[in-house]
This record gives sequence, structure tokens and C-alpha cells, in this order.
Amino acid sequence: MSHHVIPRRVYFVIAALLMVLLVATAWVAEYDLGAYSVVAALAIALVKALLVILYFMEVRTSGRLSWIVAGAGFFWLLILIALTMSDVLTRTAVTLPAE
Repeated sequence: MSHHVIPRRVYFVIAALLMVLLVATAWVAEYDLGAYSVVAALAIALVKALLVILYFMEVRTSGRLSWIVAGAGFFWLLILIALTMSDVLTRTAVTLPAE
């Protein structure tokens, strides 16, 4: 079994990029972007998750089975988000009767 050697510089660059994305997440949470706040936060979270999975969990240099397992995890995440959004978007406002 051959091991891929990734230079430390790559890990430091990815860690710095994750810190930049952390600041971007805080910025999105601080300012109101309207309906795009959730979209921006989820996009940033997706990029951060991909960086962690590909580099720190070393899926990028792993075999085909690791790619399948990681892809299945993301597919399951998409199912959960779709089901949650279908519930949230189909709700109606409930008003309490006046006393």
C-alpha cells in the first residue's frame, strides 16, 4: 500500500482558507442578506466540509471506496436538506384566536 505524502504547506494553506471561511460565516451571520443569508451560509458550510473531507480526512488521495462513502454521505445530506426544506416551505402561518 503506497502512501501519498502531502506537504505541510498544503495543510497550512487549507487551514488558513478554513479560517477565512470562518470569518465569512461570521460576516454572513452579522449582516442581513435577506433570503440569501441561508443560501450563503449553506454554501460556505459546504465548501468548508469539502475541504475538511478532501484534505484532512485524506479522501482526495484515497481509493475508490472512500470516494463512494463520502459521496453517499453527501447524498444523504442532500436528502435531509430537501426533506427539511419541503416541510419548512409548505407551512402556513398559524394565528392564535383573539381573547
